[in-house]
Amino acid sequence: MPAVRFDNVTKVFGGARGAPLRALDGVSFDIEAGEFFGLLGPNGAGKTTLISVLAGLARATSGRVAVMGHDVVADFAAARRALGIVPQELVFDPFFNVRETLRIQSGYFGVRRNEAWIDELLAELDLADKAEANTRQLSGGMKRRMLVAQALVHRPPVIVLDEPTAGVDVELRQTLWRFIARLNREGHTVLLTTHYLEEAEALCGRIAMLKQGRVVALDRTSALLARAASTMLRFKTDDALPPGLAAAARVTGRIVQLKAGDAAAVERQLGALRAAGVRIEDLEIGRADLEDVFVEIMQGGGAPPRSDRAAPAGWSDAAQDAAA
Repeated sequence: MPAVRFDNVTKVFGGARGAPLRALDGVSFDIEAGEFFGLLGPNGAGKTTLISVLAGLARATSGRVAVMGHDVVADFAAARRALGIVPQELVFDPFFNVRETLRIQSGYFGVRRNEAWIDELLAELDLADKAEANTRQLSGGMKRRMLVAQALVHRPPVIVLDEPTAGVDVELRQTLWRFIARLNREGHTVLLTTHYLEEAEALCGRIAMLKQGRVVALDRTSALLARAASTMLRFKTDDALPPGLAAAARVTGRIVQLKAGDAAAVERQLGALRAAGVRIEDLEIGRADLEDVFVEIMQGGGAPPRSDRAAPAGWSDAAQDAAA
């Protein structure tokens, strides 16, 4: 039984007066128990909508979603107990301190005598010295840590991290990933969405990429990197590139990246740069990373992989009707 199953999930917004927006278009994939799984895509690709459907905050127009075998519509309570979700937004109750907030969150899930685990969460997330502080007094980074603790307080088997390190400092990122990696080793399933692709490359064993609500890539991280295995020429410059190279380059500020199939291609590119009088600094020759793969897939488009998986055993007609 997969930890999470998305089966032909479609979500359409609007349509009464204007053209309907198809935020999700037949999304199908499984996340196996114990996986560290990445969900990537540009803004507007449908990542947060998919997570909202998973969490029961939005209802799919069609299709089915299950967590640990529990339908998120027909068996919502059991599905929600199996999930710990860290949202993008900093949502907190300003009337309680950190420890009280975690105790209340435990009560929502019927978890009693949870003080030892709360103390461990506070220690692991460097919140112990803020345990009695009102949530209004916390910095943005501390509030983010508290959201993580809230998501984990009932020990869910599936952890969903929706942009958990957006706008936070390096210390928090390292603290969070150390703790989440430990939980993953202990058997927790982790679903991560992030725009920090180096995090996804380092942490995720398998990755799905969404574009305009459809799955356009789904494979092991190593296989995705191997697919785009090539040499990358990276350097800095203040000069304009010659047209032939400019069309193929990825430019971020002063940093230029050029894909080269082999050493001969590198030599040709460097020769073209010298001939055009382009002054270069900090020249590096390396391998393609996940960001290179991501850009190539998003620019390339193409038909997404379609699942021919049969409807999972145990899905009821009532669950299908409720999801429709």
